[in-house]
Amino acid sequence: MLTNWLRKTTAPLLIPECHLCRLALDKNSPFGVCTACQAWLEHGYRCACCGLPTLTPVEQCGQCLRQPPPWRKLMCVGDYRFPLSDAVHQLKYQRQFWQAPRLANLLATKISEPAPLLCSVPLHWRRRWLRGFNQSDLLARELARSLNTHYDPLLFARRRATPHQQGLSKAQRIKNLRDAFTLNHPPNQQHVAIVDDVVTTGSTIRHLCDLLLDVGVQSIDIYCICRTPEPKDNQG
Repeated sequence: MLTNWLRKTTAPLLIPECHLCRLALDKNSPFGVCTACQAWLEHGYRCACCGLPTLTPVEQCGQCLRQPPPWRKLMCVGDYRFPLSDAVHQLKYQRQFWQAPRLANLLATKISEPAPLLCSVPLHWRRRWLRGFNQSDLLARELARSLNTHYDPLLFARRRATPHQQGLSKAQRIKNLRDAFTLNHPPNQQHVAIVDDVVTTGSTIRHLCDLLLDVGVQSIDIYCICRTPEPKDNQG
């Protein structure tokens, strides 16, 4: 029994593991990610504008051409599914803060021309007090460090608490977020990127984009770990 405990305790120290799937990997693997996970992250194409999967590389998919989003580009690491979803969940709900720099480093590899100013999706003070941290803030801080760019943690504030967005239809999400955010001060750059952990319908970041556009920001990018198509039954 003691031998088994020692094996489980010391194995991670002796054998390098993939940051995502926890399988053993070669010491020279880039970014601490195994070959299988790296292939999964690089598989397929995405719309450069909304970040959703496409059959071919396009600047704007059909949906973006019909209804252009208020941002210029959306960059993500991958879809919200294993193993990426596990890493996000561990950061957000299990307080495994070491996931933040790992995920931010993976996201940084997807960004060739970073915005000069990053900001993050804010939490209401009550939810942040209960949770103890804002995962989007942690990711933005690490991403700014990786990209060697600036981060303004106080650009936005959430002025009223809102119910969780999960499970709400698109129309319900929009109504839920009405007047939920405010801009503390105009940004000192015309090109700004908003950082979040997961983007589904984009309702939250649309509200934040509107606030930036209202004060004259010219270009907005979205940087997120996971981009997930909204469920068909939630597209009301």
